[in-house]
Amino acid sequence: MTLHELSIALPRAAATGRLLVYGESLMAAMGVAQINTPLRCAHFLAQVAHESGELQWPEELATGAAYEGRADLGNTQPGDGRKFKGRGFIQLTGRSNYAAYGRDIRRDLIADPWAVSREPALCCGVATWYWGRHNLNALADHDDCETITRRINGGLTGLPDRLARLEKIQTALIGIEA
Repeated sequence: MTLHELSIALPRAAATGRLLVYGESLMAAMGVAQINTPLRCAHFLAQVAHESGELQWPEELATGAAYEGRADLGNTQPGDGRKFKGRGFIQLTGRSNYAAYGRDIRRDLIADPWAVSREPALCCGVATWYWGRHNLNALADHDDCETITRRINGGLTGLPDRLARLEKIQTALIGIEA
């Protein structure tokens, strides 16, 4: 994937300058995660575009208070909900998930969870890390947007938008491939 292809797939991100901030990191992370076919790229970018408003929100807009005390997320200490709220373009949420991502990249994200939304490489990297941990390339290869959405969202919130974005991005990428 090239920056030009990204700008066609994510026109709002290009128009607002967000691709200048995140484009190189996003392409590098996609390469590492083998998001490297038109179908995989389209599915990944459609999900990222929905989750982040086309790279506008590297951090969840809510405060994170709703995650306070959520043992299923590892939020066992007072303040964990806000401290470990969703960050990254596929939002990393909860002390346990920050610890797991931190272990995999050999970085203490428990001490500095804000780095995930502050640093482009981490913001993009967490999205592809999550994608890989949940084997979403295989689902993208089968063009299964619904199951990908369930794995990312836990339900089908925003499915119509995700599907519309997927169709637009697929059309854009096919036009480039032709």
